[in-house]
Amino acid sequence: MPTKNMLKSKKAISPILATLLLIVIAVAAIVVTYAWIMTYMSSAGKQAGVILYKANVNFYTQGATKKVDIDVGNSGTSDTEIVKVYIGTSATNRPEQTPTQTLPLSLTHNSIARLTVNYTWTAGTTYYFLIRSSSGQFVEFPEQAPTT
Repeated sequence: MPTKNMLKSKKAISPILATLLLIVIAVAAIVVTYAWIMTYMSSAGKQAGVILYKANVNFYTQGATKKVDIDVGNSGTSDTEIVKVYIGTSATNRPEQTPTQTLPLSLTHNSIARLTVNYTWTAGTTYYFLIRSSSGQFVEFPEQAPTT
């Protein structure tokens, strides 16, 4: 009957050892969490490679030709190239356009590139743009042509 004697025993670990054990477990959990977060943050920072944005759009007429200048920026940490330009009158109807610059057009990190497209636009109409890069990133946005 040694089991009965063990259950009736009043011995346990001291409160000091229990406190130290809890502190060690908490510190170990903090170290593991810190290591996981640091690994995650360093890999997430590297994924910011290419971040495209619309810097400016300018509708204008040069002689008898209507044109659109599109300034596209890259605020990411990697270089890329602009490979496709689409402009249309709706988000679902944007045919591919051929800019006056030769594609692919180089776009380094923290820089802005200008694309000029000969496009017959109408004053006051909203046009939908889509610019694709070689890295798979894209920027899309609507822009209204000036009324005058």
